[in-house]
Amino acid sequence: MKSIDKNSRTHTLLKVGDTVMVISGGNKVKNPLVSQVGTILKFQGDRVIVKGLNLKAFYKRASRAGEKGAILRKEGSIHLSNVMFYVHDLKRPVRLGTSIRLDGTKVRGYRHPLTREFTEVASPR
Repeated sequence: MKSIDKNSRTHTLLKVGDTVMVISGGNKVKNPLVSQVGTILKFQGDRVIVKGLNLKAFYKRASRAGEKGAILRKEGSIHLSNVMFYVHDLKRPVRLGTSIRLDGTKVRGYRHPLTREFTEVASPR
């Protein structure tokens, strides 16, 4: 049986700091994640952690030293297939691709949905 390394990253054009929209997943009644936008904080193999989305509750027990118990909220991971790059100008998610400039450098970007014109995306940092 093949072991899966959680530190190995699946090929994607997304980067830490990119704004993404969740396109599927979540509980439709209690916690719908669809159409929520956030920033990528971290990659975990083929999953991403998005700031402010997919919050999980963790319970901290009270200790004898006088600390009170608490409910802590922390972001859970979302599979890469459930997020897409979000463009604020278009107000919609788009699929990222690559193009080669005339000087030979490779850049990432997207094709505009209506004009099919390639638009470069700046690095998030």
